[in-house]
Amino acid sequence: MIKDNFFRNSLILTSSNFITGVLKFLFAIILSHKLGDAGIGLYSLIMPIYDFFAVIVCGGMITAISKECSYYFNKNDIGNLHKSVKVSLVFDLIWSVIMALILFSFSPFICKFIIKDMRAMYSLWFICPAIIFVALSAILKGYFYGISKVLTPSVIDIFEKAMRMIVILLIISILNLKETTKTVSVTYLALSLGELCSFILLFLFYKYNKKHFSKPYSILQSGRNLLYSILKISLPLCINGVLTTGLFTASTLMLPQRLVYSGISHENALALIGKFSGMSMTIIFFPFIAVTSMSTMLIPHISENIAKKNYVLLKERFLEVINISFILGTATMFICLSIGQNLGQLFFKRADLAPFIKFASLCAPFIYTSTSTFGILNGLGKQKIVLRNSLISAFLELLLIYLLAAIPKLNIYGYGISLILTSITTLILNLYEIRKNYYIHISFYKIVIYLLLGLLTYLSLNILNTLLHNVNFYYKNFLLVILGFSMYIFLSSLLNSSKKNAAKL
Repeated sequence: MIKDNFFRNSLILTSSNFITGVLKFLFAIILSHKLGDAGIGLYSLIMPIYDFFAVIVCGGMITAISKECSYYFNKNDIGNLHKSVKVSLVFDLIWSVIMALILFSFSPFICKFIIKDMRAMYSLWFICPAIIFVALSAILKGYFYGISKVLTPSVIDIFEKAMRMIVILLIISILNLKETTKTVSVTYLALSLGELCSFILLFLFYKYNKKHFSKPYSILQSGRNLLYSILKISLPLCINGVLTTGLFTASTLMLPQRLVYSGISHENALALIGKFSGMSMTIIFFPFIAVTSMSTMLIPHISENIAKKNYVLLKERFLEVINISFILGTATMFICLSIGQNLGQLFFKRADLAPFIKFASLCAPFIYTSTSTFGILNGLGKQKIVLRNSLISAFLELLLIYLLAAIPKLNIYGYGISLILTSITTLILNLYEIRKNYYIHISFYKIVIYLLLGLLTYLSLNILNTLLHNVNFYYKNFLLVILGFSMYIFLSSLLNSSKKNAAKL
């Protein structure tokens, strides 16, 4: 039941994100089939480089532009609204071109000494244009968010993801590409083409939308002042993003080196990364869409209720969101533990993913819940705390990967252990900060009950999986997943209904 605007808006946003999430999920499946284990591993090592440069060129710009555009839009100051967009586009164009040239020039160095795989060279060159397009698109997305027309960038994002998949399939099929270097390079070429397409559409819609505004009569500020106001907001966010993304990038790039140190060949290390991170984690994080949607909706919801001094309502909301996140994460874990073998075959047509899916699922309850606590802290204006806890988590993950992944008996499972320990640490740190102002009771008795309900769900799915052995494989497993989530959520809701306003985790 949708009880209020918060959950109604979260449901709407979840529905929108669900489409994008499905496309990303299908994209991961297509990549696994076209690139293979080693190709997925190499793809996973290049993506953090792209993410790092993307954060440098547009980190915080969406937030800053949306805030400034919202301010001028609500004042009906159309002149400064569009001038802010113009000066930001010019600034980001210059800045992103500089960063793209730096990446292009240092690609040989990055391949040789950081990724330690020269096959990544062409892929790095292909993402250089994407850095420019994603930076300019961030400005236009911020504009649409600021004037409350979020549907436009959402639809374009969906179109871009679909087009990227089509381009990859067409190029690989037409050219009959088999070699890892070429298939991975084509994947990043498609990324650049997708970002170009996204920018063109955003710009066309921006020009079209701009025509519907009346001519400005307000006094225009200087471009320098407008840019200063935007950078004053975006720069701290960019620095935060660069620090945290940089550390997580270092962890990702360190992983294959530590696996090689454990006695695994470089090619097999890439294959293990592809199976664990590129495939298994994709399955684990598919239901995560609901948690990220709630976390997004939390920020304006918290600000609104703080202004109204609805502190009791806020406390109840925090408990509800944390409780829902934990339930969803725990349900995901027990479903993966029960039918992990089936899920690997269902989505990736592989029989060797079950151990990775089952092990990776152990982190789901903690990652799901810690993400919702980050949303709470952001809504409370605790950005410094968020940065501190994110850095602690990133440093801890870096250390654990360095120590554990090099142990021969652990290898890739050392990475899984690092995910579990860092997510638990982050959750504890975030809950500690939230409880300073809003007391949230942690009921270990209730946690045990949730685990017992999960065990019941696990056993039920195992029995059904055996009984339905003659049913079509695809129908059976989709049914098992739906029944697993439905059963666990229903039993959990019965538990919570005994105390309507007490969501004790």
